[in-house]
This record gives sequence, structure tokens and C-alpha cells, in this order.
Amino acid sequence: MRIAIAATMAAALLVGDLDAFADPEWQEDFGVSKCRMRASGRNEYMILEPGYQILLEGPGTRTQITVLDETKTVDGVVTRVVEEREWRKGRLEEVARNYYAICDETKDVLYFGEDVDLYEHGKVFRHDGSWLAEKGNRPGMVMAGAPRAKMKYYREIAPGAAMDRGEIVSVNETCITPAGSFPNCLKIKETSDLEPSFREYKWYAPGIGIVADDTVRLVRYGPAVRR
Repeated sequence: MRIAIAATMAAALLVGDLDAFADPEWQEDFGVSKCRMRASGRNEYMILEPGYQILLEGPGTRTQITVLDETKTVDGVVTRVVEEREWRKGRLEEVARNYYAICDETKDVLYFGEDVDLYEHGKVFRHDGSWLAEKGNRPGMVMAGAPRAKMKYYREIAPGAAMDRGEIVSVNETCITPAGSFPNCLKIKETSDLEPSFREYKWYAPGIGIVADDTVRLVRYGPAVRR
């Protein structure tokens, strides 16, 4: 999850006006109507199995991602709830409930939105970045079932709220983390239609999921541990 700050652009848009932002160079149709969607499962680089958890840490930063034993129906599709908690300097800053489902035919993991709580002094004070794939918004793809270098696709399709994109830079990175060294990692560059200056890199390992981004590295993965 990442908060998009684009107030002037958002004010100029009507909800659902995808054409105002969509770039034909980036894939935005994922054949959802032809998919048998599942709320549980996995592909090579992402796991949607309840009880699975990833913990990443960096200087003053901690991110915990947990696949919950919960589902949420978004526009008629039953999705898996994946909770992401982020701490800065020991203080909880954000909790996002992300909604994913996997296409049985392609193994693409599709992103149906998120509910975001931002914290300040231990209390929720904003919900920036929240969106759902309904009322004109559409699901994006968070992880391809058959990823290949130079793939370019929308991760979020919510004009005026969230229009993040992913580009696969490499499919054969070696990732070295406190939790181990992993070959054949994907390196993905994330950008946004709403924030032209935004750029972030993430690395995903086979059979594990995300193992690093620009600020954190994997320290633990496997069955969930609540703290």
C-alpha cells in the first residue's frame, strides 16, 4: 500500500473516468469476467493461504504482512483479506486491509482494493489510499501468474484515488536478506499515474513472496506470529 497525494488531479476527475489516466502501454484488462476467482491459493511469487505471514525490517521500519482467515466480497467477488501493518520508530503508523483473489485459469493475483487506517499518537486519523474495485473502479494485477521481463501493468485502477503501476525489470535477481539468500527473484518497479515522480522497487522470491523493497528486508516468513 502507498498513499497517493494528488488532490488537484483528483478534483478534476469523476469517479470511473479511467480514460483520463489509462496509458495504452500498460495492461489494464486482466480478463476478470473469464476467470474463476478463488480467495485462497498461490502462484509462484505470492501466497494467499490463511495463516501465512511475512515480516520485513529496516532502519527504524517494520512491516508485517499476514494472510487472514477472513474474506470480503467486492463487486460480487469473494476476496482474501491480507493485512499489512507498518511501524516507524516503534510506533504503529498504518494498517491496511488488502483484498486479493487469484484467477484459477491464469494464476494472476488480482487486487480488488484496500481499506486503510493511518495512525497518529495511537489513534486513527485518516484513511488516505482506501479504494474498492466497484462503482467505476476496476481490479488491477498485483502479481502475474506467468511473469516475464518488461511486463507493464496497472496494479490499481481507481482514477483520482489509486493508479499504481508495476513493471517487471528482471526475473533472475539474487536476493540476500537476513532470512536467507534467494535466487530467481522478480524485481518490480512501481510507479503511479497520479504521482509522476514516484518510483519504488520491490523484490519477490519464489515460494515466499515479497522479500525486500527500498527500505526493508525479509527477516521471517511462515506461520503467523502475532505481537
